[in-house]
Amino acid sequence: MPMSGAIFDCDGTIVDSMGMWRTVFDVMCERYGVASDPAFFGGIETLSLRDECRALHDEKHVGTSADDLYEEICAYVTDKYEHEIPTLPGCEAFLRTMHEAGIPMAVASSTPAREVRRALEAHGLGDCFDVVVSTEDVGGRDKEYPDVYLEALRRLGTSRETTWVFEDAPFGVRTSKRAGFHVVAIFNEHDGRDEKAIRPYADIFVHGYPELSLPLIRDFADSPAHVEGVMHALVVDGSPCPSSPELVRSLALAADYVIAADRGAEALHAAGVEPDVFCGDSDSVGERALAWARTVASSQIGFPPEKYSTDLSIAIDCARHEAKRRGRSLQLTVTCATGGRPDHALGVVGLLVRAADASPRLMEDGYELRIVSTEGTAGWWLGKGAVGRVFSAIAVAPDTVISETGMKWDLDHHEMGLLDDLGVSNVIESEDAAVECSSGAVAAFLLY
Repeated sequence: MPMSGAIFDCDGTIVDSMGMWRTVFDVMCERYGVASDPAFFGGIETLSLRDECRALHDEKHVGTSADDLYEEICAYVTDKYEHEIPTLPGCEAFLRTMHEAGIPMAVASSTPAREVRRALEAHGLGDCFDVVVSTEDVGGRDKEYPDVYLEALRRLGTSRETTWVFEDAPFGVRTSKRAGFHVVAIFNEHDGRDEKAIRPYADIFVHGYPELSLPLIRDFADSPAHVEGVMHALVVDGSPCPSSPELVRSLALAADYVIAADRGAEALHAAGVEPDVFCGDSDSVGERALAWARTVASSQIGFPPEKYSTDLSIAIDCARHEAKRRGRSLQLTVTCATGGRPDHALGVVGLLVRAADASPRLMEDGYELRIVSTEGTAGWWLGKGAVGRVFSAIAVAPDTVISETGMKWDLDHHEMGLLDDLGVSNVIESEDAAVECSSGAVAAFLLY
């Protein structure tokens, strides 16, 4: 989706300063001979610095006055910003990319604006930001309220629908999302944030700037108000032992959208199929196929090798976003995903289970796998061509209950243990054979 503007938090989002902020009040308490109180400090985190100083002075008697304490802390943090606090890894490069793309940017922080500016100038980033706003500029209303984000938006003069907020704190992510912004959550393992408190409100969740790019943000799409029709997406993954060109070609002919996930470009090149998108970290694809994919694909989404998400996970997200743009539901097919690496194969099944709403299937030369679940397709009718073939069903979610009919050993609403082998190596005997899932999820394999 287009991006007309961006609003960044400062501490923990641009500069790696949360460790400093966790200790600054301890330092002040020690200076004034007052016992530290972590619970008290945690309770005032969302406040503006001036209000934090007022609370610390009035309730804990730190400093000669709230105003003097405020100036003392400002001097302390400015020195840290200028001499000790780094930016987050990859942040400077990302901000420069945004700036060079002509995207106006603002900072919306609980830290005083003058200290934010000093932090930005210390790292040569002052020219990247058109606006710096503090919660002090909106009457001290903290980030439990949207005022500071809305004021930054007003000063930027951009559309709320296409202005993104970048935050690390759960309350900041939550507030900005509820205010109608799209939100990127920058999650830092060392800052002690609760990932579960952040993910539900983040449109994009990353473990740092190396996982983030403008193409990734622009690829994002909201869920449409109305869904009509189906988009069939094919993801060609980077298995060391790819599927045959004939299979890849036949699957592509039936697809509306084709995605090359890294080395998947080699399989597509061999099959003579041009991908719509090339994505991944480019660490396994050969130079010839990489150059070809970058030439023929209409869009590219690059990632570094040091990332949390796999190339397949990124590609599935691409498929979801395109289906949303088209206002259609997604039906997902994956190939070239499991050959040669058993650990990859197990991870692929896990990804498909999480994408159960997209009725996913995995197609390889020797078998077809479908996730049958109550969240997506609850049944698979195997058809006349399956008669005589081997069929296996393995529960991939707790409390899975399935029925199998038209097979050598039928099951009637049978509870399956997680990853149990009870459903392995059945045989299809009827052209009306089917597997149905009434609870949980099952990985259903039809062997060729």
